[in-house]
Amino acid sequence: MTTPDAPRDSQGPQDSQGSPDSPGSRVPESVHRRRWVILGVLMLSLLIVVLDNSILNVAIKTISTPEPIGIGASQSELEWAINAYTLVFAGLLFTAGLLGDRIGRKKVLIGGLVVFGLGSALAAESGTPVQLIAFRAVMGLGAAFVMPATLAVLMNVFERDEQPKAIGIWAGGVGLAIAIGPITGGLLLDHFWWGSVFLVNVPIVIIAIVLMLALVPDSRDPKPGRVDLVGVVLSVVGLVLLVYGIIKGGDEGDFTSPQVLATIAGGLVVLVAFVLYEKRSDHPSFDINYFKDKVFSAAMAGIALVFFAMMGVTFFASFYIQSVRGYSPLQTGAFLLPLAAAQLIFAPRARLVVDRLGVRVTTTGGLVLLAAMLAAFTLLDEDSPMWIMEVIFFFMGTGMAHVMTPTSVVIMQSLPREKAGSASALSNTFRQVGGALGIAVLGSVLSTAYKNGIEDQLLPLPAGLRDAAGASIEATLGVAEKLGPRGEALVGAANESFVNAMHITALCGAGVAVLSAVLTGMFLPRKPKDPPAGQSGEQPEKVGAGH
Repeated sequence: MTTPDAPRDSQGPQDSQGSPDSPGSRVPESVHRRRWVILGVLMLSLLIVVLDNSILNVAIKTISTPEPIGIGASQSELEWAINAYTLVFAGLLFTAGLLGDRIGRKKVLIGGLVVFGLGSALAAESGTPVQLIAFRAVMGLGAAFVMPATLAVLMNVFERDEQPKAIGIWAGGVGLAIAIGPITGGLLLDHFWWGSVFLVNVPIVIIAIVLMLALVPDSRDPKPGRVDLVGVVLSVVGLVLLVYGIIKGGDEGDFTSPQVLATIAGGLVVLVAFVLYEKRSDHPSFDINYFKDKVFSAAMAGIALVFFAMMGVTFFASFYIQSVRGYSPLQTGAFLLPLAAAQLIFAPRARLVVDRLGVRVTTTGGLVLLAAMLAAFTLLDEDSPMWIMEVIFFFMGTGMAHVMTPTSVVIMQSLPREKAGSASALSNTFRQVGGALGIAVLGSVLSTAYKNGIEDQLLPLPAGLRDAAGASIEATLGVAEKLGPRGEALVGAANESFVNAMHITALCGAGVAVLSAVLTGMFLPRKPKDPPAGQSGEQPEKVGAGH
């Protein structure tokens, strides 16, 4: 007879659904009973973090308006309000995962929510752009501790046979947050001041913390070893330098400037030093040998390349909808709903396709579909029916659902369960770096193609005005508006040049998706691998059942 909180190793015959009678189970019975409620709490925490970035994109124009409507932030200051969050978030993800494995994922998750909520409240009351940038960095700090912990806790409250289903629902939640962000932001800005897009996080954070304290168990690595301070410092410095260089290159539209090259090279050198140090250390932060596993490495590369293509393309899609087609931010959010709907529908069900066709076919098929949809953006012009884009977004979401769920499962199940925080942090780090690269590189492709396309049309303008107008489609349309009736021809030229640039950028994104499909087709297994040591019952991890 077992106690309610005892691991379910010794209880009777196994059930295919991971029932309380499963032998080799390592989740306490009291935790197992409320596992789906716990997943809901984890998704609420995840929703806050992902939702925030997509909400901010809607509020940018309002924040740039002078007081009392906004705070008069310049274009550069607005970019850093976004980038400060990304920089801190990406730089600390790996360290946050390590701390979660060591001191407890629930503690780290609650601490991250507290910091994120505090940063949100301060950002809402920012009086200057500099304050907003600083408080966005605080929000990024909190988010870095929330994101990996949600997936790590998930891995420790579900048995292995239910993990793919749970991860699929988790991935669907990410898609939902990305899509409803602009709609939420638009509704808030219609009724309240710009700071409401940040302040709305606070009550949600409070609810999430209360539910977390009441329902979610704590878990950690039972044998974490000594703290690898050198490895932690090298990982933070290397990632921050790399992501900063990528962001800087994207902002300048030039990756060949000495400052950008030096920063990116410095980041890569530090990360190489991190790898070399970890290989020699007797207490490494992360076992580099995991990357010798081709399946693990291919899944990591695949997810990074997917986010490279996706983030770059959704970046230009927003400009196409608002600047070329003239729709509002709220309408733009509505146009993104098919992307979210597809992920919500298919991400939780992707495991069924994996069971039938295997990991390799499912993931590679999803990537091929994604590549086709990215290429389909070339069908859109200045007056295409918007239902075509809706169909493209729906099938993009379908492709993403059949990539994100299988690759996340492969990554999380490739490592022992006690390393769940590290695995989740690595997965999210690769996503963030891939996404930042996608926005920077494909953004630069878009900018260069646009400038080359509009250049001849700007020749009649004075030199100073010509340079300003060629910076972006928004800048061109701004100059055209000032010119009055004389600027009407410039509007048409700007729209045509942007659409042509969008086609080029979309084809580049499609090429990256094809490359990712080749990698997964070569290296991912047909069926999921057997669980590594520490995941099948031996060396049971400490999982608390209490509150």
